[in-house]
Amino acid sequence: MARKPPAYKRRPPAAMMRPRQPLPPRRAANVARPADASPRSVRAIEFLLHALPARWRGRARDWLVLVRMDRPIGALLLLWPTWWALWLAANDFPPWKPLIVFTFGVFLMRAAGCAMNDYADRDLDPQVQRTAGRPLAAGRVSPREALILFAVLSLIAFALVLAFTNALTIELSFAGAALAALYPFSKRYTSLPQVVLGAAFGWGIPMAFAAITDSLPPLAWLLFLGNVLFSTIYDTEYAMVDRAEDIRAGAKSTAILFGDADLPILAVLMCTFVGGMALVGARAQLQWPYWVALAIAIALFAWQLLIMRDRTREHCFTAFRSNNWVGGALWLGMLLSLAMK
Repeated sequence: MARKPPAYKRRPPAAMMRPRQPLPPRRAANVARPADASPRSVRAIEFLLHALPARWRGRARDWLVLVRMDRPIGALLLLWPTWWALWLAANDFPPWKPLIVFTFGVFLMRAAGCAMNDYADRDLDPQVQRTAGRPLAAGRVSPREALILFAVLSLIAFALVLAFTNALTIELSFAGAALAALYPFSKRYTSLPQVVLGAAFGWGIPMAFAAITDSLPPLAWLLFLGNVLFSTIYDTEYAMVDRAEDIRAGAKSTAILFGDADLPILAVLMCTFVGGMALVGARAQLQWPYWVALAIAIALFAWQLLIMRDRTREHCFTAFRSNNWVGGALWLGMLLSLAMK
């Protein structure tokens, strides 16, 4: 029996062979919300907006959606590695001040990065079904507003670092801001934007070690490299959702680079990540709860590869979202292990 080609390589119907054009402004403005928005988060946003005067709600809603408050999964995927670093740097429950600063910083910098991402992709997003409803792509927020939001959120995050951390952390924050600004443009010039994302998302790791220990030990960089692998894994799965449309739009990603070898390469990356996190556990002398958590992560990775065999949008997106459980399980394993010391 002939093998069915992957979904992203199947020839589309004749009606779809014409180059896709950006949505006209009138049509785009009618898109209620991005296709990948979380219904629960959307309901929470609507509940909070009722506290505002009616004339401000529409604009506030568009700003909140622009910075992905309707999709908290991205912030959680950034939060877990930052918490890994805080707990390992403190070798126990971290001090409250850096814990609060870095937790708020995660949400602020993720929001700022999303605003810059949509600014960079303002010509690409209207050509992709999943992103066509985003406020900037749909014309409900201007590029200037997105840049202002990026600047304001970044300045608030920098003010937290400046007020509550040390000189080494402040110096590292400039590199973090540069990575956050550069990542959205990397998909136009390199086929490895997921690796750049991993560096941007993981820069909170050396910053956390610097804030707590005023140093950058080898464990910090080992954990940072592990997060680069982790981010490459889940963002490749995310990119597989839009692979066919990204090809037509001219964007680049590891999902496109890997092609038919995507699942075997993901399996190699997963094994390398697990090996790296095992080294983290050994170097930090973590106890059995961490190793149980690592086993759970292995099981989740195996399940992801299993459900993505057909490479459908729904299954790739489900696999991507399950990485929240990978990150959370590893943090919980670290917390329990350090509490036993």
